[in-house]
Amino acid sequence: MAIRTRKKQSTLRLWLLVALLVVVCALIFMLPTGEETPVEQNNATAETVADETETTTLVKEGMQAPDFTVTMFDGTTQTLSALKGKVVLVNFWATWCPPCREELKRVQADIVDRFAGQEFVFIPISRAEERETVAAFREQMGYTFPMGLDPERKIYDQFASNFIPRNFLIDQEGKVVIASVGYEPEEFDALIAKIEELLKQ
Repeated sequence: MAIRTRKKQSTLRLWLLVALLVVVCALIFMLPTGEETPVEQNNATAETVADETETTTLVKEGMQAPDFTVTMFDGTTQTLSALKGKVVLVNFWATWCPPCREELKRVQADIVDRFAGQEFVFIPISRAEERETVAAFREQMGYTFPMGLDPERKIYDQFASNFIPRNFLIDQEGKVVIASVGYEPEEFDALIAKIEELLKQ
């Protein structure tokens, strides 16, 4: 009888250990890859998020945008200073970032098509990812609009130290008029409205 009880206890312990191992593995699998955006920090207060956004934003509204040259997905290059006289929207994103993906869904219709043929340039830059990763993402999503590559974060690090997606709207004089973090539909609508306003000037 004692032997059976010990066997049952050993079996029960084994099953509990297996269940615990499964839970631990599931938790590890569910951990996010990469950084959280301020929007995803559910336990953070609004004040903390605002402080972190402020301190990690190196180029703020009213500042001159730092010059850069980015290699685009198709092998061409874009230099910001060569675009003076045009309205430029620089967007930093990554394939693994859920808010970035939500924002990119709106880009073709609300940015690329809407401002086609106007004095406007959209430069979405993939942060810290290789061309192959971006290529697979473009194919998966069916995106054909131009994308820039910043595998070593050289461009991103001139503008910010953390968090994506980020948008920097730059006016015809090269000044940043909007510097936003994260994706909210209303904020994106306001960005579109500001682009329209700048193009009318």
